[in-house]
Order: sequence, then structure tokens, then C-alpha cells
Amino acid sequence: MVYKKERGKSLKERINEKVNKKIKDKQNEDKIIELKKEINKEQILKKIKEKLNNFLNSIWFPIIVGIILLLKTIFFYQNTISIREVMDKDTVLGTIAFLATIICMICTLPNRGRCITTIVVDVFISVLLFADNLYHTYSSSVLSVAQMMNLQYGEEIMDTLPMLLQVKEILYFIDIIIIAIGICTKTVNIRKKGKIDLKKKIAKIAVGVVAIIVFFKIDVDFIEKTKEDPFNKDMQVKKATIYGYHIADIENTINIKKQAKYTKKEDVLEAYDDLKEKYDENYGKTNYDLQGIANGKNVIILQLESIQEFVINKEINGKEITPNLNKFINENIEISNMFMQSYSSTADSEFSTVTSLYPMENGMSYSRYYTNEYDDIFTMFKNKGYTTSYMHGNYGFFWNRENVYKEFGVDNIELKDQFADTSENIMGYLSDELLYKQAVEKLKNYNMPFVSYIVSASSHTSFSLDGLQDRNKVNIDVGKYKDTFLGNYLESVNYADYAFGVFIDELKEANLYDDTVILLFGDHNGVDMYNEELQDFLKTINPDVTDTDIKLNYIRVACGMKIPGIKNIKIEKPVSKLDIKPTFAYLINSEPGISLGTNMFARKDFISLNNERIVTSRYYYDEKWFKRENGEEVNLEEIAEEEKNLLKEYYDDMRKELDISISISINNLLK
Repeated sequence: MVYKKERGKSLKERINEKVNKKIKDKQNEDKIIELKKEINKEQILKKIKEKLNNFLNSIWFPIIVGIILLLKTIFFYQNTISIREVMDKDTVLGTIAFLATIICMICTLPNRGRCITTIVVDVFISVLLFADNLYHTYSSSVLSVAQMMNLQYGEEIMDTLPMLLQVKEILYFIDIIIIAIGICTKTVNIRKKGKIDLKKKIAKIAVGVVAIIVFFKIDVDFIEKTKEDPFNKDMQVKKATIYGYHIADIENTINIKKQAKYTKKEDVLEAYDDLKEKYDENYGKTNYDLQGIANGKNVIILQLESIQEFVINKEINGKEITPNLNKFINENIEISNMFMQSYSSTADSEFSTVTSLYPMENGMSYSRYYTNEYDDIFTMFKNKGYTTSYMHGNYGFFWNRENVYKEFGVDNIELKDQFADTSENIMGYLSDELLYKQAVEKLKNYNMPFVSYIVSASSHTSFSLDGLQDRNKVNIDVGKYKDTFLGNYLESVNYADYAFGVFIDELKEANLYDDTVILLFGDHNGVDMYNEELQDFLKTINPDVTDTDIKLNYIRVACGMKIPGIKNIKIEKPVSKLDIKPTFAYLINSEPGISLGTNMFARKDFISLNNERIVTSRYYYDEKWFKRENGEEVNLEEIAEEEKNLLKEYYDDMRKELDISISISINNLLK
């Protein structure tokens, strides 16, 4: 019956059946091909996975990671200590030696330990290099273990991070990301190998012992190299590599007292007296007859957050950036070469101003050594019958200020808690305008004469003016720099200048302006030295700007002074925060006590920073001597013997000042 039915099919049905059969056969063939492809793909992936696992679990894994770490370290050098110069060959060779020794030690470990240790070392070093790079961009200095003591102050750095980050810094972590993806997706896994041949085991132990000996020998050499430049971190990194620097830094932090040259008060005072006798003989004469001119007059010392000198008397898109500061400085005493003492913090600037000593870097003077006894500026004024005060729009715990100024014996410590109106906060600090208005109200109620140290904060990093209620108080157009780090900085400075104008008006209204001495200065830099927008802006001011100009611009801050009855004086020689206390001692006819600075109106023509930089009227020292006029390096073999001896004298005096200062701080030698 079935046969007969099939025989009875029409031609069309039979054709359809054949077509359908061919289609089905074709589909089966395609499925078979796809299946084969999937099998082949799986086999390929399996082989790749197997090779990756073999690589991860082989001795080649730490070796390749070591090479990658070397490339990361070179990348770090190019972004920091060698950004504008040829990388030192010895720095690279030292880095190779250090990493090679580490990798040799890792290679002697059993399989699982070798893999895990390699990954841990890779992550640790990558994070360290990234952090050092970021901090160097922030403060032109690499990190120190001492920073761990100041973690409570990390907020100001963290606020700045988004503006400091650069896309290229992802290179520090690309290999780690790839390894992490491989482990998380189980593409690779760390295997545990079986027993190792006895001969191989002995060979590994021998290699490990040699590597450990070499490692400790390298460490000792690194530490010795850093001692050649105890105050210059960049030179330490160049001579001992970034790894040698950190090893020495840990050793120095543990044995910090070894950094002090003097351990006895009589020894440090003898060294100080010898140095000051030389300074008095060479630089003691003054260019102006101002001794005692300010005695009995009110004094305001105004520290301006991040205000650098390059914004003074400059315009952008037809408007002055700092019209009120320009007017004040141009009408009174213009101090065009005021340099900051430290690349670190506001607290360091305050310490230099108050004590006329170099700060221990990273704010340690206020966080660790604040109970020391110093010949401070407040005591100097008190001895002349002044009421003393300190004002800041932040809470007392920040940089330990409440405790610090209690130790200095300040009569009135006016911090955020002591101000009635805290309705406007910028970047978490009381706005400059509110600070100044309330400061004047407090000054009116002090017994006179008074000295008040006032610290502004609205132009603080990251310069977003977050919290400013009326943006119309910023009245410049930064144009192409809008929403860049430099653009934000210029807008913050412009607002700070507006608030300064309010301060001057309030003082005049309270009849406190005319007969008051006012010194204003920026605490430290605001913008990264090699910020691209800053470079562009500086070149519009001076197309022939040199690298030396850039470095000097970075450490030079705005400064001006008003002394009743004195007009239109220009001080163009280098001065620093250390000079502020001796200058006021001269103006109020008082003894400055132990002060490493000198009177600004005297003739000393060089200043130093706490990282072994020196600025003179004609030269700049940054590991080598450079001419300020054109940025050219000084060839010591080609200059006159007298000039060469002068440069050596500058360097020797700088080292003496730093040795005296650090010894006083570490060993509390003025108690």
C-alpha cells in the first residue's frame, strides 16, 4: 500500500522531496563544518590557555615581568627627574642591577611561591612608581615614609588627584590588569609543581644566596650614595635609583637622628655664630635707613594660598588677573624675588616664617616637632609689647595648628570654630571674604599694637572654587584655558584678589590701614612646573623663556610690603620666608634670636631651599650652576677663579644652613 502510494506521487512532490533532501544534507554538512570549527577553536584556545599557563608557571614569567618593571621605571624617570634632560646612564644601570637581583631571588622560589611573589612585586612596584609620579607632579618631590605620619592631611592631595592624573599613567598598570583578567576568567591558574631534582634544588639555593648577598651590597651602596646629597631627593634618586632612595628613606626615617650633624646646643650655636658673623661682615649693611621705623605700629602678616609671582601685573584677555594685589604692591614695596623654602605644604611656609628655620619636609615640623623650643616671631613681638594672634579659616586639628600656636604662646588663636559666620566655605575652608571681614572685627578689639598672622585658603588646590556662592566675583575670562588646571588656578587667584580688595577696604573703614605695616606673600606654588597650559601662558609673556626661568617661576611667590610713610621701593634681590622674622626685628628694633634668614633690606644676595637649591642674583643652582639671564649651564672650568670661589662659597653656606636647621629641629637644640 505504501509503495503504491509513493508510486502515485506527482512529479512536483518528488522534486520537492529531492530538493528538501539536498537542503537537509547541506544543513548537515554545515553543522558538521561548524562543529569542526568549534572543535578546532576549542583546541586552539586550549593550546593558547596551556601555553599561557606554562608561561605563567615557568621561570620566564618573573623575567618578563622584570623587563616590564624596568620599562615602567624608565617611564617614571622620564616623567619626573629627567623630564627636561637626558637620563643618567648610572641611574638606568643601577635600576637594572636592582631589578635583576630581585628577579633572581624570585626565580629560586618554588613554582607557586614564584608566581605569587612575582605578581605581588609587580603590583607593589607599579603602585609605588605611580604614587611617586603623582606626588612629584603635585610637589616636585618623591614620596617619603614620613608621609605616613601625615595621612590625616591627605585630603588636600586627594582633592587634587583628578586634575593631576594623565591618561599615559595607565601604563603603570596594563600588565597587572591583563594578569588579573586572566586569573579571574580562569584562563590562567597557578599550578603547584611536583618534586624538584636535587641538583636543581642546590643550584637554586646557590643562586638565591648569591642574589641576597648582592641585594644587600646594592642596598648599602644605595644608602651611601644618598648621603652625598642628604637634602636633595632628585639627586638621591638619580644616584641611587628610585628604589635606592626608598630604601635609604626607610633607614633615615628609622634612624632620623643620624641626619643631624650637631647633637649639642653649644656646637650648633658655635656653627651658627660663625655663619652669622660672616653674613654680618659681608652683607650686614642696608640700602635703606629703616631701623625701628615700625616699632609700635600694628603689623599684619598675610599668607596667600598658592599665589605665585607670575600672576602679578599680568593680564588675560584684556583684564588684570590680580588688580588689587597689583595696586598694593606697586604703591608700596615690591618684592619681586621672594622664594618659598619648601616644595611641600602651607604648614612648611608658616614654619619658615615664624622660626626663620628650614622646615622638615612634608609638614613634619608641625606634626612631629611642634613641641620643640624655637626663637619664634610671636615671642619677638611679645617682648616689644605686642598682642599676638593667628587666624585661619580651617579647624585647629588640620596641620596640628591649634597645638602648634599654643606652643608658640600666641595670645589669640582664631580658627574656624572661633568665627561666628561660617556660611560660605570654599574647598572646605572659610571663604577668604568671610575670613577677612571677621578678621578685621577681631583686630578692632585687640589691645594695640598687635601683630596678626592671617592665612587665606580660597585659592587652594584643586582651584575649583567649590562653595563660592557668587561666581560673578570672578571677573576674568580665561579663554582657551577654561576648565583646565591653569584656568581654574587663574580664576581662584582672581577671586582671592577680589577678597584681598575687600580686606583692604574693611581695614580702611576700621581706621586700621594707614598706620599698619602689612606684609603679604604666597605660601608655595600652585601649578605643576611643566603643566602644558602654564608653559603656553609663560611663553605668551616671554617667548624666550628657558628651563631655568620655569624652575625659578615654580618656586617664586608673590610678595609685597606696606610700611607707613615708605613708597615705591623695589627689592629685586632673592629673599625668602626665612628673611621675614629678621626683617621685622630690624623694623621694630628687636633682636631676631636664632634666625637663618637675614634682613630683606640688607645686601645678602642669595637664598637656599631645603632641597639644596640655591638662588642668587645672577645664578641658580639645581645640581649644577646655571646663569639666570639666559639659562645656560655654567662651565666652572671657564669662569674666573674669584667667581668659581664665590659659587663654592654659596654652596658651602647653603649646606651649613641646612645642617644647623635640621639639627635644631631633630634634637631640639634651642630648649
